[in-house]
Amino acid sequence: MVDLLWDDVKCFFDPDLMGSLPDVRVPNASVEDWQAVLDLVVEKGWKCQYSEGGTVLPVPRAGAVLSRPADAECPDLRVWPTDDVLTIFRFLADDEVDFDVDLRELQGQDRLDVFCRFLGEIGRRLGEPVLMDLEGDYGHPVLGFDVEADRVVLLADPQVR
Repeated sequence: MVDLLWDDVKCFFDPDLMGSLPDVRVPNASVEDWQAVLDLVVEKGWKCQYSEGGTVLPVPRAGAVLSRPADAECPDLRVWPTDDVLTIFRFLADDEVDFDVDLRELQGQDRLDVFCRFLGEIGRRLGEPVLMDLEGDYGHPVLGFDVEADRVVLLADPQVR
C-alpha cells in the first residue's frame, strides 16, 4: 500500500512552482534524536558521506557534531536511501533534525514511494512527525509522516490546475 498517490501530490513536487529544495524537518528534536537518525542510517545500510567544508570524514557521534564552535563550518551528511535519491542532513541545531531533498529526483510514483518510506523510517524511529515545507515557506508543511496514522499524509490542499 502506498502512502500518497503521485497524481494527488505532484504539484508539491514541481520544482518550478515550489522551489527545488524543500526543507524536511523533525521539530522538537534532541541530540539523542540526531544520534538515532545516524544509527538508523547505519542499520539500514544506506550509502552515506559525512563532510565538514570540503573534507570527507568518518561519521562522528551526534553530540560531537552538534557541540562544535558557533563559528565552525556547518557539516552535512549525504544519505542515499536508494542510488537515485539523495538527502542532505544539515547539523544546524540540536533541537531540529533537518534535511533537504531535490524535487527533481522525486518525480513519479516510484520515487515518491521511496521518499515516503524514508520519512516513515525516520518518523517511526523517533516517534515524531517528519514534516516537509516548501522551499522558502518554513513552518507551513505540505505533507509529512503522521505518527498516529503510521504513514505520510497531506497537510495542505494540493493546488488544482
